Amino acid sequence: MTVTPVSLDSLDLDPAFALHRGGKLEVRSTIPVRDADDLSLAYTPGVARVCTAISDAPDLVNDYTWVSNVVAVVSDGTAVLGLGDIGPAAAMPVMEGKALLFKEFGNVDSVPICLDCTDTEAIVETVVRLAPSFGGINLEDISAPRCFEIENRLRELLDIPVFHDDQHGTAIVVLAALQNAARLTGRSLGELRAVVAGAGASGVAVSRILIGAGIGDIAVSDSKGIIYAGREGLNPVKAALARDSNKLGLTGSTEQALAGADVFIGLSGSTVSEEAIASMAPDSIVFALSNPTPEVEPDVAARYARVVATGRSDHPNQINNVLAFPGIFRGALDVRATAITENMKLAAATALAEVVGDDLSEAYVIPSPFDARVAPAVTAAVARQAREDGVARK
Repeated sequence: MTVTPVSLDSLDLDPAFALHRGGKLEVRSTIPVRDADDLSLAYTPGVARVCTAISDAPDLVNDYTWVSNVVAVVSDGTAVLGLGDIGPAAAMPVMEGKALLFKEFGNVDSVPICLDCTDTEAIVETVVRLAPSFGGINLEDISAPRCFEIENRLRELLDIPVFHDDQHGTAIVVLAALQNAARLTGRSLGELRAVVAGAGASGVAVSRILIGAGIGDIAVSDSKGIIYAGREGLNPVKAALARDSNKLGLTGSTEQALAGADVFIGLSGSTVSEEAIASMAPDSIVFALSNPTPEVEPDVAARYARVVATGRSDHPNQINNVLAFPGIFRGALDVRATAITENMKLAAATALAEVVGDDLSEAYVIPSPFDARVAPAVTAAVARQAREDGVARK
């Protein structure tokens, strides 16, 4: 194979390339090494005393190393942003970016790890072997349906938080925004009928958290139409979702299901017609979250919907995972949680929604990632709920 030479100077004319030159992360020491005495404490012989103490009492690793404050950001590069299966090397800029956001928004140290394997068993085994070095595992950009099994297996095998952000980060922020949108329109979640386009990682997780939060009804579609109990060819994840959703027994297309619906949540990369949005109930809520192109253009949706949200930063109400995962891990790490429970996710969503408070409006159902109140609110709620759920060790 012939490889075409690439001019770094020409690439650096693009500000995105210039910013990424040399990577976005570094490792910095937390203590000075000024002389031989410092060296003898930080390394040999002083370090041996600490190692021996940890060998005798393994939990001391959380007090005398960085383990309790560091997260592994793990990907196999099979579902990277909107780019798809681009492999582990090409995924590294995104994982570096995730680690940057962990630090900037939650003061959580993290290490990006891109694995050169896609086999479920190999990924699980690799992460389990890496786990003693970390206080938590953030799975990222792993394609469905493997991501569900990988997360479930790791949750069973490890006694530290395991969190697939593509699933649960998205779900938490969607729930927070929908709670506020419902409040704005004078309704409860239990009064809403929703349609979710997309049954991948985020679509399933969003649907699950909305069901857990008490949504009135929810129908989920994939590339073959609405998922319903008894539909042929459903994988186990979709079959389980079919049993717990779609109380009306809807069949057919996403657009057909939208007639009279209160909520549309797009997580599919597909398109939805203006006519379908127009067929929704009065005071409808449209979250068109595919990036970079929403399922329906926000300006079009706004002709009919009371509240419109997207995944983009150039429109109001951006559904951005950075609102959730830094605070969630900060809270979990602060109490040395053994897991992130469903109640912790719900508590994070409620705390995030409450940041909006009395400023609630059609253009403000979810706070900005740069709102300094967000991470502390989510952190406190998650830590408190971890203690209530009995998964806190501190």
